[in-house]
Amino acid sequence: MPASLHRNPPFRAEHLGSLLRTDKLLDARHAWEAGKGSAEALQKIEDQDVKDIVKAQLDLGYHAITDGEYRRHMFWGSFWPGLEGMKEIDEPDPELFRMYIPDIAAFTEAGYKPGETVLCTGKIKHKGSTYTAQFDYLKSLVPEGKWKDLKLTLAAPNWYHLRYKEGKAYPKDVYKNDDEYFADVAKAYQDELKILYDHGLRNVQFDDPNLAYFCSEAMIEGWNKDPLNTYSTDDLLVKYIDLYNACVSEIPSDMHVGVHLCRGNFVNSRHFSEGGYDRIATMLFQKLNMHTYYLEYDTPRAGGFEPLQYLPKNKNVILGVVTSKFPKMEDEGEMVARVKEAAKWIAKGTGESEKEALNRCGVSPQCGFASHSSGNAVKHDDMIAKLKLVRSIADKIWPGEP
Repeated sequence: MPASLHRNPPFRAEHLGSLLRTDKLLDARHAWEAGKGSAEALQKIEDQDVKDIVKAQLDLGYHAITDGEYRRHMFWGSFWPGLEGMKEIDEPDPELFRMYIPDIAAFTEAGYKPGETVLCTGKIKHKGSTYTAQFDYLKSLVPEGKWKDLKLTLAAPNWYHLRYKEGKAYPKDVYKNDDEYFADVAKAYQDELKILYDHGLRNVQFDDPNLAYFCSEAMIEGWNKDPLNTYSTDDLLVKYIDLYNACVSEIPSDMHVGVHLCRGNFVNSRHFSEGGYDRIATMLFQKLNMHTYYLEYDTPRAGGFEPLQYLPKNKNVILGVVTSKFPKMEDEGEMVARVKEAAKWIAKGTGESEKEALNRCGVSPQCGFASHSSGNAVKHDDMIAKLKLVRSIADKIWPGEP
C-alpha cells in the first residue's frame, strides 16, 4: 500500500538527509582523523550540532527529520565497513575500478581517491548495526509521537559492485557469481532494517546515484566498450532491482522505504552524470518495490517530467525542483507550476485526475546539501533559505499539510 502523504512519510516538504556541518564540527572531525583530537571531544560537538540542526528543521516545519548525517564523512555512512567480510582499503589500486563509472571518473579527474573503497574479502554477514546509537540520540531530541517520521538514509546495496571491474567486487573462492554475492548483501540489509525497525525507525531512504548512471549515455558507452563485462546494462539494472527487492522483502507493513536518485553532488557542487529517466522509467517505477522516489529535477540534465507517466497509482514521488548546489534562489511561482506540470504527466499515465496525481507528490531540494562532509558551493544561510523555499512551495500547493 502507498504511504499516506498526509500523516506518514513521505511528506509534502522533504529534504534529502545531509545538511551543512559547522566549521567547528569539520575542524574537530579533521583533527580526530589526523590523530590530534579525541573521539569524545568530537562526539560532544556532534551531539550539540545534531541538537541544533534538529531544532532548525522543526522550526522550518519539516517532519522527516534527520541528524544531518553529521556523524558521517560521506553520505553512505558506516554500513558497509561494519559488515563481516567487508574491508576498507586506504590506498586502492586504480586498476580495481571501472573508470567510466561517473563518480569514479569525477573523483579521479579532480585528483581525489574514488571515495571510500570497501571490498569483499570473505562471506558477508551482518554483525550489528552501526546506526542504532545515532538513531537513538535523534529520537531523544523529539517527542515520541514524532519518532515514526524521523528519517535515516542508507547506502545503496549496489554501491560496492558497480564501481569495480568485472570479477573484482569479491573473491571467486568466496562467491561463485553475483547471485551468491547479492544474496548475502540482501540478507545483511534485511538484518539491518529489522534492527532499526525494532529501535523505532519507520522511514528509510536509500541514496543511490548508481541507478541514475543507467540514464547516462557516457556510462553506457563506456560499459559497452569494456570487454570484461558479461552483462548488458539492461540486464545489470534488472539484477540491481532484484537486489533491492530482496533487501526490503521482509520489512513490516508500517515501514516506509524510498530511493533517492541523483546525478552527484561533490565538492564545489560538481555533478557526476547526465541523462533523463526515460531509459529506466518502466523498470524503476514499476518493478522496484519502493513506496517513494526522490528524484532530481533542478536542471535539464535530469530530463523532463515525461517519464513520470509510468509511475503507478500506488507510489509517491518527491520532486527535487530546488537546487542544493548553488545559492541562487528559484522563483516560487515557477516551482509551483513545475510541480503541477509533473502531476499532469503522472495523471496522463494512470488516467487519474491531476488533483489525484498531485496527492502523491511532494517537493524537495534535488540532493542533500553535504553529501560530502565538506559541503558544496552554498553556505548555511543559503541552505536555510532553500529549505524555507521548499516549505513555502509545499504550502502553496498543499496548504495545511505536513
